[in-house]
Amino acid sequence: MSILVNLDIMLTKRNMKSKELAAIIGITTANLSILKSGKAKAVRFSTLEAICKALDCQPSDLLEYVED
Repeated sequence: MSILVNLDIMLTKRNMKSKELAAIIGITTANLSILKSGKAKAVRFSTLEAICKALDCQPSDLLEYVED
């Protein structure tokens, strides 16, 4: 089982760059990149909330469960 991170898809839909999102939500571009790549071991609810607010989306738009 795995969790897919669809952050790139939402960024494209909202015509926003990673650097811009990182600045809006107050994290480094390096940390955002780790999250986008799916290599993050965890994500804080406050970060997830900030991303959803900035991209006007729901957590389910960003995270997807896929059975292996």
